Amino acid sequence: MRYVVLDTETTGMPVTDGHRIIEIGCVELEGRRLTGRHFHYYLQPDREVDEGAIAVHGITNEFLVGKPRFKDIADEFFEFIKGAELIIHNAAFDIGFINNEFALLGQSDRSDIAEHCGVLDTLLMARGRHPGQRNSLDALCKRYDVDNSGRDLHGALLDAEILADVYLAMTGGQTNLSLAGESGEDSGNGPQASPIRRITGRAPGRVILASEAEVQAHMARMAVIEKSSGAPALWVQMEQPAAPEA
Repeated sequence: MRYVVLDTETTGMPVTDGHRIIEIGCVELEGRRLTGRHFHYYLQPDREVDEGAIAVHGITNEFLVGKPRFKDIADEFFEFIKGAELIIHNAAFDIGFINNEFALLGQSDRSDIAEHCGVLDTLLMARGRHPGQRNSLDALCKRYDVDNSGRDLHGALLDAEILADVYLAMTGGQTNLSLAGESGEDSGNGPQASPIRRITGRAPGRVILASEAEVQAHMARMAVIEKSSGAPALWVQMEQPAAPEA
């Protein structure tokens, strides 16, 4: 599974008042590992940034002078997110602005980005898990012990990186799938495997099959995990038959 954790900063809100995107930040996950690929631009919005918005993200009108416009990066951005599952905190906000930017370019085929990507809203996920509690990104960092000490102001790329850690914590807490004994470094040909020591001369172990009740309990637990994470477990996806070719 390919995921893109995405965040935007804007001139203000709502989008219906003509506000525009001024920063896009994305980081890529494959399975449950950061790939190191990211997408990040500051953008010239061709309008003033509201003072209230500047107080939130610190991006001034002067800073944006000379930055590219959305039309300059639209194709690159679309190719980066196309086909991925987008992980966004308060997705309706960001998706609304992204759709608006493509619509302003007259690209009607891209003006509903949900037709090209899946969308997973971590705010809705958090509200389902923690009803009646604060579920801002800062609150989730505190709840799941995610370090956001470098975050004095909002910033799209920094928030996307933090949200990736929060998402991994919310959906299991395991943020690194390296096997024990691996160095954690990539050689360029995938993870380095640790040597395997085979034990010989031992009688085969006894095989104990799960009972019907145990199988049913396992399936029920898998359904809970799939609901909370927004996708089936990786081994379930691998066991699903491939779609027939057209």
